Amino acid sequence: MLDHYHYSKTCTKDRESKISTEKTDTNHNVDDFAAQTKTVAGHNLDPTPWHLFPPKTFSDETRHARAVKIIHCSYLACRYVINNSTRFPRLHSAVSTPKCPEFFRWIHHDLDPWARTRISMTHLDESQKFAAFRVVIVKGRLYVDMYYACVQSRAIFTIWGLVQLLRRFPGMVPDVDMMFDCMDKPSINRTENKDMPLPLFRYCTTEAHFDIPFPDWSFWGWPEVNLKSWREEFRDIKKGSKNLSWSNKYPRAYWKGNPDVDSPARTELLKCNHSRMWGAQIMRQDWEQEAKAGFGQSKLSNQCNHRYKIYAEGFAWSVSLKYILSCGSMSLIISPQYEDFFSRGLHPLKNYWPIPFSNMCESIKHAVDWGNTHLPEAEAIGRQGQNFMESLSMDTVYSYMFHLITEYSKLLEFKPTPPPSALEVCADSLLCIADEKQRQFLEKSAASVSSVPPCSLNRAGSDIIYSWLQQDERRKAI
Repeated sequence: MLDHYHYSKTCTKDRESKISTEKTDTNHNVDDFAAQTKTVAGHNLDPTPWHLFPPKTFSDETRHARAVKIIHCSYLACRYVINNSTRFPRLHSAVSTPKCPEFFRWIHHDLDPWARTRISMTHLDESQKFAAFRVVIVKGRLYVDMYYACVQSRAIFTIWGLVQLLRRFPGMVPDVDMMFDCMDKPSINRTENKDMPLPLFRYCTTEAHFDIPFPDWSFWGWPEVNLKSWREEFRDIKKGSKNLSWSNKYPRAYWKGNPDVDSPARTELLKCNHSRMWGAQIMRQDWEQEAKAGFGQSKLSNQCNHRYKIYAEGFAWSVSLKYILSCGSMSLIISPQYEDFFSRGLHPLKNYWPIPFSNMCESIKHAVDWGNTHLPEAEAIGRQGQNFMESLSMDTVYSYMFHLITEYSKLLEFKPTPPPSALEVCADSLLCIADEKQRQFLEKSAASVSSVPPCSLNRAGSDIIYSWLQQDERRKAI
C-alpha cells in the first residue's frame, strides 16, 4: 500500500513537472514567436535610419502578456472580418456626382513621372530602401509589411485611414501595392533619381522631389498632442473663432509652437517677438510639459483670438497649417518649402497673406499694419482661408485618397500580391494593438459607408498645373 502510494505520488509529481515544463516551453515559444512579429505599433522595429528617434517602449504590460497580445492582434483579430469587396451600394440615377476640387488635378502631376514608363516591381524594390512600410490591397483586404517603426502613432493612424477608406467605399478601391514613409522630409530627389523615378508615398513633397503627398495621420487624430480627428477639431476651432468679433480680436500676429525642431523659419521667427516693434506675439510650446499639465493651454479652439495667425514650417511641412487656416484669422504663411496634398489649392491674397523668409519681421509688421487699416479686406482673406478648410471635409479627404490610389494603380504593370512577410490589417486588429488612448481616438474617427460615390475627378491635363507653377515662380521672384 505504501509502495502504491509512493508510486502514485511520484507519478503525480512527474505529471505536474511535465505540465509545468510544457507550459514553460509554450511560454517560451509564444515569446519567441512574438519577438519575430513586427507590428504597426512598433513592436520589434528599429527607428528609421534616415530620421532617428528614441526606440519605442512598451512598459505597461508584462512580457508574456505583450507577446500574447501581439500574436492575437497580428494573426487572429482579422480572422472573421467581413470582406470589403462587397460592392458600393447602387445609387438612384438622379444622384449627380459633384466635381472634385481643382487641387485634385495635382494627382496627375504627382503621378506624371510614371505615365510612360509605368511602375514595375523593380521600382517598388528600390522604393523599399526609403520606406517604413508597404501597403498592399487585394480584393478589399489590406496587408501591411513593416520595415521600420514610425515616430509616435503615425503608422497606426495612417493605416487606420486606409482601412476607413475601404469601409467608406466598399468594393471600389482597386488592388494596389504602395511604399510609404512616415517621416517628414521627402527623400526621392528628382535630379538624383531622374533615370529611374521611385514612387514613394509620404505626407509632403516639393517640386524638387518625386515623393507623392498623401493625407497625414492627424486627419484621424494625434493622441500624443491631444488632437482629435479633423472633423472634430475643425468644428471646435470654427466655433472658437466666433468668440470674438473681427473688430474685437487682438490686432496682432500670433504663433505658438515648438521652435526647437531644426527649423530655419521658426528660428528666425523668434526674432519677431515684439508686439510694438513687429506687431507679433510668438509663444514657445513645450509639448512634454503640456502633456503633464493635461493639455489645458494647447486647445486650438482657444487660439483664434488674434486677427492674424502665422504659419512657419517645422523640420519640414507641419500639420499645423490646417488648424491655423481654420481659425478664420488672416493667415500669414512664411514662404513654405514643402507642400502637402491640399496646400497647393491655396491662393495668396485670397486664402492667405504670403510672408517672405528675408525681412521676415518687417513683412509681418507690414501685413499687420495693412490688415488693421483694411479691416474688411483682411477679414475676407481670413474667411476665405477658413472656407477652404471647411470644404476639406473628410468626404473630400477620402475622395482624394480614393482617386490618388486609383490613378496610381493604373500605372502598375504587375498584379499586386501581399509578400509572405505582410500581415492582414483591419479595424479590429488596429484597435487590438493600440493603447487605450489611441483606441479612443481611432474609434471616434471611424467611417461609415458613404451614401454618395467619390467626387468626379477632372481629366488629366498638365497645362493648368504648369500655369500655376509659373505663377508661383513669378510670386517668389517679387
